[in-house]
Amino acid sequence: MSTDSATRREHDLLGDRDVPANVYWGVHTLRATENFPITGVSIGRVPEFVRALVLVKKAAALANAELGDLDARRAQAIVQACDEINGGALHDQFVVDVIQGGAGTSSNMNANEVIANRALEILGHPKGDYKELHPNNHVNMAQSTNDVYPTAIKLGLTFAIHDLLKVMGELRGAFAAKAEEFADVLKMGRTQLQDAVPMTLGQEFSTYAVMLGEDESRLAEATALINEINLGATAIGTGINTDPEYARIVCAKLIEVSGIHVMTAGNLIEATQDTGSFVQLSGVLKRIAAKISKICNDLRLLSSGPQAGLNEIKLPEKQAGSSIMPGKVNPVIPEVVNQVAFEVIGNDIAVTMASEAGQLQLNAFEPIMGWSLFKSLKHLKAAFVTLRINCVEGITANKEALAAKVRSSAGLATALNPYLGYENATMIAREAMRTGRPVPDLVLEHGLMDKAKLDSVLSPDALTRPGHHAK
Repeated sequence: MSTDSATRREHDLLGDRDVPANVYWGVHTLRATENFPITGVSIGRVPEFVRALVLVKKAAALANAELGDLDARRAQAIVQACDEINGGALHDQFVVDVIQGGAGTSSNMNANEVIANRALEILGHPKGDYKELHPNNHVNMAQSTNDVYPTAIKLGLTFAIHDLLKVMGELRGAFAAKAEEFADVLKMGRTQLQDAVPMTLGQEFSTYAVMLGEDESRLAEATALINEINLGATAIGTGINTDPEYARIVCAKLIEVSGIHVMTAGNLIEATQDTGSFVQLSGVLKRIAAKISKICNDLRLLSSGPQAGLNEIKLPEKQAGSSIMPGKVNPVIPEVVNQVAFEVIGNDIAVTMASEAGQLQLNAFEPIMGWSLFKSLKHLKAAFVTLRINCVEGITANKEALAAKVRSSAGLATALNPYLGYENATMIAREAMRTGRPVPDLVLEHGLMDKAKLDSVLSPDALTRPGHHAK
């Protein structure tokens, strides 16, 4: 211990280093901050991961105490320190960069040191007095980075997934409410950006709700894979340095302290090197991103104009759209969601490449996988919230413009196929496109159908649902 009040001296295999006396991290963390000045984002800014990391440490302390390997006094101090950090304390002491070499060892040691030094305070000892309670010997007992780190990532991701599922459900509800609001608003559907056949605006918005619901189910399925852990595997999966009962007990303790029903993998050697669950989750997030981006593309296109575009719906006006064009308002909320989707798709590439790069009994690149997944989950959550609050809930329909487009569209001719035959319907469609005259007027003019029958065939109910027709 250093006698200098401003610093304390700590030792590792590379030698002695002075650490600021007031910090809870130690020499291993100090070296990591020097070695990995990459993103400027510390693990402390990923609260789900920090919470998960200390819950793993708490579960380990409880398991080791139950097995008689860790005395009750030290175990209680470690548990109390973990509880404080889980409650939000000392997150600023988790200072190593989210991207780091060493397969997550720096994150694990950062946690070991912070927990040890807070536990020392609880026991009445100064920080750095490791002969009383040691980061490795006590906090990291029966553990390795290689089982602690992936388990913490998975647990933290589960917390973040639950948050994303909640906001996805809220956005789905907003689209469903709009579908009900627009249930009787007739419009033209389009394929390949060309007029197709009529539908309701409610039907269009209901598809967005269904798309989100499907993705919620896929995300829940991916969570089940994430909940398989390798805690108890230690270095490579053989369980070296653990009691034969440790893996079972620590898993039960982790369920107890986290509220998440994790399960120990059947083969810990396989589970320590296999990062397939991260790839699976990333793929689901990419799917969600691609689909929400498509929805936002639709919202931007349907609201385009107002004079020179489709102008079928109106998005809430959120801010001025131009520094030079007076009165211009842009679809900024769908645009920002599009960009989040692009980022998530890029993150999926990073996860895929990092998973592929694993070698032998360990994948050294879990830090970039974890960081990419946490970013994707966090940014998707924020994007879904702003899309619902600042866009979807305030969308209105331009009913007059929609009705006029249905009446003037040659796509109405498709509804007449069963009654007029394909050739007559084609003739009407071509004439409508050439002259700009409404399809109903041309049908009556050519004497192909009487008005009562035509009105029945072209009613909103007949146009937007399956039904029988006269041959």
